[in-house]
Amino acid sequence: RNLYTYEDRVTWSHGRHQWSFGAWFQNFQSNEILNLSQDGQATFTSLKTFLTGVTSTFLYSPSPTEMNWRSLFGAVHAQDVIRLSPNLTMSLGLRGEFSTGWNEAHGRAANYTFADGVISSEPHIGNHAFTENDAKFLPQPRIGMAWSPRPEKTVVRAAFGIYNELLDDLGYRMDQNAPFNPTYSIAALPVSHLPIDPAAPVPAKALLVPGGVQPNAKMPTLISWSLRVEQEVTPNTSLTLGYVGSHGYHELIGIDGNVPVPTICPTSPCPAAYPANFPAPLAGSAVPSGSYYIPAGTPKANTTLANTWTWFSRGDSSYNSLQVDFNHRFSHDLALRGVYTWSKALDDGDSLNQTTAGNAPGLVSNPYNLRADWGSATYDVRNIGVISAIYYLPVGRGKAFANDLQGFANGAVSGWSVNSIITAQSGFPITPQLSYNPSNDGDTRNPVRPFVNPDFHGKVILGRPSQWFDPAAFLAPPANSGFWGNLGRDTLIGPGLATWDFSAVKDTAVHERLTVQFRGEIFNLLNRANFNTPNLIVFTPSGVSGTAGAINSTSTTSRQVQLALKLLW
Repeated sequence: RNLYTYEDRVTWSHGRHQWSFGAWFQNFQSNEILNLSQDGQATFTSLKTFLTGVTSTFLYSPSPTEMNWRSLFGAVHAQDVIRLSPNLTMSLGLRGEFSTGWNEAHGRAANYTFADGVISSEPHIGNHAFTENDAKFLPQPRIGMAWSPRPEKTVVRAAFGIYNELLDDLGYRMDQNAPFNPTYSIAALPVSHLPIDPAAPVPAKALLVPGGVQPNAKMPTLISWSLRVEQEVTPNTSLTLGYVGSHGYHELIGIDGNVPVPTICPTSPCPAAYPANFPAPLAGSAVPSGSYYIPAGTPKANTTLANTWTWFSRGDSSYNSLQVDFNHRFSHDLALRGVYTWSKALDDGDSLNQTTAGNAPGLVSNPYNLRADWGSATYDVRNIGVISAIYYLPVGRGKAFANDLQGFANGAVSGWSVNSIITAQSGFPITPQLSYNPSNDGDTRNPVRPFVNPDFHGKVILGRPSQWFDPAAFLAPPANSGFWGNLGRDTLIGPGLATWDFSAVKDTAVHERLTVQFRGEIFNLLNRANFNTPNLIVFTPSGVSGTAGAINSTSTTSRQVQLALKLLW
């Protein structure tokens, strides 16, 4: 990847105004070859199919070709900082960004288009990945304000801005399309047929796997706003309270663009009640209106292609937070700072790459019902608190204690400081899943969520490493039943984190420009076990997983002690 950047800025002050103007241009070149599946990737539905050697799907790319992507990104901006009064300043700015799109130097940009929601059988081939360039000019207004109702004591700050992403990293999806980089999918391939010779003819039952990016994608947009109040408590201590929020739209999310079109219940052939092979109490109960159903055997929207993995600009997000910052600057040899954030982040997908049985699936569960995936973001940690402190021990000549020491004795006891960082946060959201896909959409790459058990009234989060959550809170739809579970995305909370790091530092001045520093550092002082995400697979085709909710690793190390000696000059 080569980036050639030019940027310049001019500032002009006149009276109450301080103007700034600037421009930024970046010539982008990326020469890449993606051969993730050249030797093949096998997927198995269960341990049994793995041991018997029968894959559910086998992907391979026989002949990867280097792609040469090019683009020109640019922006112009202007801002006026106006001092309206001695205690009120306002800034007004406008930034305009543009892009020439995502272009292949040799006309090998292959991307699949859609007509009435159905993916085309053949890709569109040309110089550009997009059929429409949405980034010819993207206006981004910015507004800021700083007001001091009590000069040198209280400051109120507010800001608003619009930001865009210019989509400068699309190669991962665009590098995997026919005819230059075809990827094939073979269903139920016995491992005895492996390996497949890349030079051999493509097997008759192999289907092309389309990828790419929405041809008329919009540029991801974020609207951000904030309000902060900074208050001086003492001459060396301040307290800041702030609210920060944002709303994102046109964000990229992964969607399988070639699944069977589902029926929306109660339209036929959706059954009026769940069949008898469903677990009690679902069996025989009414199917809620608005449920999505795919009868077994329903063909894909385009039967000539396999399931797709396409990035669409259909994602949304929301973020709101309360932020507190207590800061005591150095006074009486002590510096102390504590920050706390209480926040809530929501979206309908925040991972563009698949993590099998992980907490961030790369595809939405139902392309026809994106709202079903609206929930806590994978990174939504509701509470985060950090306290840090530095204290220089008041011992030695010129200090409060032992201030009359001389020579070696003074050198031994002076120059010591202790440092401490305490971090505590709540857990990440987690989503219980199935190891199989009962929805009949033909896509085995993305986990499906189970049903909520209406008869369960106990405690869902048990909080034990052996079983973090209770599998009895959920019910599994039968294989090939045609339904998605009704459990929301990221509805449970995983283990939190708490750690205390401590260090002692001794500085000894050898002469004016040379200091010897000894450091003793202890990470995770209390040796607390902070647990990782539990096993999220609740059900397999044979029933409840024996390891559902079990945790087998930690997110931090055990207590670590580190000693160091440094020369500073």
